[in-house]
Amino acid sequence: MDYGHEHLREVMENHNGIASSEQLLQAGYTRMMIYNCLALGILKKESHGNYSMADLQPDEYRIIQCRSDKLVFSHATGLYLNGLTNRVPQMLDVTVPQGDNVSRIKRDHSNIRFHYCKKELWNLGLTQVITPQGFTVNVYDMERCICDVIQNRKNVDSEVFSQSMEEYFTNHCDCKKIIRYSRLLRANEILIRSYMKHLDI
Repeated sequence: MDYGHEHLREVMENHNGIASSEQLLQAGYTRMMIYNCLALGILKKESHGNYSMADLQPDEYRIIQCRSDKLVFSHATGLYLNGLTNRVPQMLDVTVPQGDNVSRIKRDHSNIRFHYCKKELWNLGLTQVITPQGFTVNVYDMERCICDVIQNRKNVDSEVFSQSMEEYFTNHCDCKKIIRYSRLLRANEILIRSYMKHLDI
């Protein structure tokens, strides 16, 4: 079996650019081989137990997603990934269930802003998107992200907020769905209806 550079690249591609120690071991690499690849600059460590090819530009969304399946890109970051704003976020908004321990992730990624929700609401609107670099990550759908930023409007860039509202309510609005979400999430239903009325929806 050939465990050379190209095979390693193929293994990485099969795991969307980032592979865990366990996945590399399952592919036939020993811990010593992994260590040697790190020492030679072939692999780089993205986070605890996760590796990527050193010559590839990392996808930050994918790197963060690899830390936990419970991380969901949300709020303004979700708006961007859903195509509702073209403003690339500097701080990445992520939602996790209440009670999840994310202290290690906070330590390793200072550009993440964590939001917490009730466990029974964590999967409301949960979907997946393809990042600009072509990897699949968890994100909340448009309606969930709109409700989340309405709830947290004071912490959202005004341009991102207005651009996203106009784009959603003009081109993507699912009236029944967003009203249902607003009630479950206790978002401002009056404000949502005012946007719908203003845009004749």
